[in-house]
Amino acid sequence: MVATIRVTPLGRGAPRTPTTGASSPPASPKSTAETISELKDLLVDYAKQETIVPLKGLKRYIGLGIPGAILVSLGVVFLALSGLRAMQTETTVFDGRWSWAPYLIVLVGLAAVIALAVAAINRGKTSS
Repeated sequence: MVATIRVTPLGRGAPRTPTTGASSPPASPKSTAETISELKDLLVDYAKQETIVPLKGLKRYIGLGIPGAILVSLGVVFLALSGLRAMQTETTVFDGRWSWAPYLIVLVGLAAVIALAVAAINRGKTSS
Protein backbone atom coordinates (compact mmCIF):
# COMPACT_ATOMS: atom_id res chain seq x y z
CA MET A 1 0.00 0.00 0.00
CA VAL A 2 1.33 3.39 -0.94
CA ALA A 3 0.72 6.37 1.33
CA THR A 4 -0.29 9.51 -0.45
CA ILE A 5 0.50 12.96 0.79
CA ARG A 6 -2.21 15.53 0.56
CA VAL A 7 -1.84 19.27 1.18
CA THR A 8 -4.81 20.95 2.80
CA PRO A 9 -5.29 24.69 3.23
CA LEU A 10 -5.46 25.91 6.83
CA GLY A 11 -7.05 29.23 6.12
CA ARG A 12 -6.82 32.29 4.00
CA GLY A 13 -3.17 33.18 3.47
CA ALA A 14 -1.98 30.40 5.79
CA PRO A 15 0.92 28.19 4.72
CA ARG A 16 0.07 24.76 3.48
CA THR A 17 1.22 21.72 5.47
CA PRO A 18 1.43 18.17 4.19
CA THR A 19 -0.81 15.53 5.77
CA THR A 20 -1.00 11.80 5.26
CA GLY A 21 -3.81 10.23 3.24
CA ALA A 22 -5.43 8.52 6.22
CA SER A 23 -7.30 10.94 8.42
CA SER A 24 -7.40 10.39 12.17
CA PRO A 25 -10.74 10.11 13.89
CA PRO A 26 -11.81 13.18 15.85
CA ALA A 27 -10.94 13.09 19.56
CA SER A 28 -13.86 12.09 21.69
CA PRO A 29 -14.81 14.59 24.39
CA LYS A 30 -13.69 13.69 27.89
CA SER A 31 -16.18 13.04 30.61
CA THR A 32 -16.50 15.43 33.53
CA ALA A 33 -14.94 12.89 35.91
CA GLU A 34 -11.87 12.54 33.68
CA THR A 35 -11.52 16.31 33.39
CA ILE A 36 -11.76 16.77 37.16
CA SER A 37 -9.27 13.96 37.72
CA GLU A 38 -6.81 15.55 35.28
CA LEU A 39 -7.32 18.95 36.92
CA LYS A 40 -6.63 17.48 40.37
CA ASP A 41 -3.47 15.78 39.12
CA LEU A 42 -2.33 19.00 37.48
CA LEU A 43 -2.91 21.02 40.65
CA VAL A 44 -1.10 18.48 42.85
CA ASP A 45 1.89 18.38 40.50
CA TYR A 46 1.99 22.18 40.36
CA ALA A 47 1.84 22.48 44.16
CA LYS A 48 4.70 20.00 44.52
CA GLN A 49 6.74 21.83 41.90
CA GLU A 50 6.27 25.24 43.48
CA THR A 51 6.53 24.33 47.18
CA ILE A 52 8.13 21.00 48.00
CA VAL A 53 10.92 21.00 45.42
CA PRO A 54 12.25 24.48 46.38
CA LEU A 55 12.09 23.57 50.07
CA LYS A 56 14.20 20.49 49.41
CA GLY A 57 16.74 22.74 47.72
CA LEU A 58 16.89 24.96 50.81
CA LYS A 59 17.67 22.03 53.10
CA ARG A 60 21.42 22.30 52.53
CA TYR A 61 21.51 26.04 53.19
CA ILE A 62 19.43 25.72 56.34
CA GLY A 63 21.43 22.70 57.50
CA LEU A 64 24.68 24.64 57.26
CA GLY A 65 23.38 28.15 57.96
CA ILE A 66 21.80 27.62 61.37
CA PRO A 67 24.81 25.84 62.95
CA GLY A 68 27.11 28.42 61.35
CA ALA A 69 25.09 31.31 62.78
CA ILE A 70 25.12 29.70 66.23
CA LEU A 71 28.89 29.16 66.13
CA VAL A 72 29.60 32.70 64.93
CA SER A 73 27.34 34.11 67.65
CA LEU A 74 29.10 32.06 70.32
CA GLY A 75 32.46 33.24 69.01
CA VAL A 76 31.41 36.90 69.22
CA VAL A 77 30.11 36.43 72.76
CA PHE A 78 33.30 34.66 73.91
CA LEU A 79 35.43 37.34 72.25
CA ALA A 80 33.48 40.07 74.05
CA LEU A 81 33.81 38.26 77.39
CA SER A 82 37.54 37.79 76.88
CA GLY A 83 37.96 41.48 76.09
CA LEU A 84 35.98 42.41 79.20
CA ARG A 85 38.03 40.05 81.35
CA ALA A 86 41.30 41.40 79.91
CA MET A 87 40.31 45.02 80.61
CA GLN A 88 39.32 44.17 84.18
CA THR A 89 42.37 42.10 85.16
CA GLU A 90 45.26 43.27 82.99
CA THR A 91 44.85 47.03 83.31
CA THR A 92 44.84 49.32 86.31
CA VAL A 93 43.07 52.17 84.51
CA PHE A 94 39.62 50.76 85.24
CA ASP A 95 40.02 50.37 89.02
CA GLY A 96 37.83 52.12 91.55
CA ARG A 97 35.35 54.61 90.15
CA TRP A 98 36.02 53.54 86.53
CA SER A 99 35.10 49.89 87.04
CA TRP A 100 31.98 50.35 84.87
CA ALA A 101 33.96 51.50 81.82
CA PRO A 102 34.95 48.03 80.51
CA TYR A 103 31.28 47.04 80.44
CA LEU A 104 30.40 50.13 78.42
CA ILE A 105 33.31 49.57 76.03
CA VAL A 106 32.24 45.96 75.41
CA LEU A 107 28.61 47.05 74.99
CA VAL A 108 29.57 49.68 72.40
CA GLY A 109 31.75 47.12 70.59
CA LEU A 110 28.88 44.60 70.43
CA ALA A 111 26.52 47.34 69.21
CA ALA A 112 29.01 48.12 66.43
CA VAL A 113 29.16 44.45 65.41
CA ILE A 114 25.35 44.28 65.33
CA ALA A 115 25.18 47.49 63.28
CA LEU A 116 27.68 46.09 60.76
CA ALA A 117 25.68 42.86 60.47
CA VAL A 118 22.40 44.74 59.91
CA ALA A 119 24.07 46.98 57.31
CA ALA A 120 25.43 43.93 55.47
CA ILE A 121 21.99 42.27 55.49
CA ASN A 122 20.27 45.41 54.19
CA ARG A 123 22.91 45.93 51.51
CA GLY A 124 22.30 42.37 50.27
CA LYS A 125 18.54 42.95 50.06
CA THR A 126 18.77 46.17 48.02
CA SER A 127 21.30 44.88 45.49
CA SER A 128 19.22 41.89 44.34
